[in-house]
Amino acid sequence: MPSPRLLPLLVVLASASLLGFAPILVRLTETGPAAAGFWRLVFALPLLLILTRRPGGEAIGRPSKWMLLAGLFFALDMTFWHYGIVMTSVANATVFCNLTPVVVTLFGWLVFKDRPTRLFILALALAMGGAFAMAAGAERGQGSNPVLGDILSLSVALWYSGYFLAVKAARATAGAMRVMFWATLAGAPLMAGAALGLGEAMIPATLAGWAACVAFGLMHVAGQGGVAWALGRLPTAITTLIILIQPLVAAGLGWWIFGETLAPVQALGGALVLAAIVLGQASRKPDRDGPDKLGPDTKTGAAPEGTAPA
Repeated sequence: MPSPRLLPLLVVLASASLLGFAPILVRLTETGPAAAGFWRLVFALPLLLILTRRPGGEAIGRPSKWMLLAGLFFALDMTFWHYGIVMTSVANATVFCNLTPVVVTLFGWLVFKDRPTRLFILALALAMGGAFAMAAGAERGQGSNPVLGDILSLSVALWYSGYFLAVKAARATAGAMRVMFWATLAGAPLMAGAALGLGEAMIPATLAGWAACVAFGLMHVAGQGGVAWALGRLPTAITTLIILIQPLVAAGLGWWIFGETLAPVQALGGALVLAAIVLGQASRKPDRDGPDKLGPDTKTGAAPEGTAPA
């Protein structure tokens, strides 16, 4: 008889792999980086509305301040990350933004006085060393401005950490799909404003560009939704470990589609960053008064959105 964990494991594996397509789709939308994020959210909204209004689902209601704040942080996350994707390599952009778990743990230390373990300090040192190695080893021609792209991609870890913490707060009174719907709805006009303010091309030039925009929206729902569903049925550590295949998928797709290469020092840096994320998650101490703070919602049984920006 199959293990009850088999299906959730397969779902999170497929979802994380799917999210690895995000940096590829940004380049294929034929729009500006922020505009690509706008279309991602626009095409995700109808499906999110259907999922939120499904029989037995909770009412949409009004958004809380945490849902709106999640939309703001997600818009910042996508704007900086999408610009990072076009300025540096797909591998660098994807690996750097996955420093989010380390940032969240550091935030807990500084704000909530949740002192990290020695394992976390080791993870932080590895992460910084790996990030430096990937930035120093970037080859010319991989993006329009590799150094600036690396910096923007690193900043994404801060924005997505804010999104993740806002989602955690919103989940205290709402289910995953409702939070995703309102965060997406709040983020869409912000992405449009950023794209217009930066003078980006808003409309794809071909049907292929439109197809990439639609695929981006479907990926947003299926990837984030699949990870959220699996988090309610698997330990957080196992789920987070599997999600780390996302930068590997993105790097492979970048090599296959765009002909990007990884210098040996970049490959070593990427391995150090991924190891740091694993150690950072392993070092997180459980809540004193119960399960993981980022675990399932006690009202709905659902779990917060995934830990990878995509």
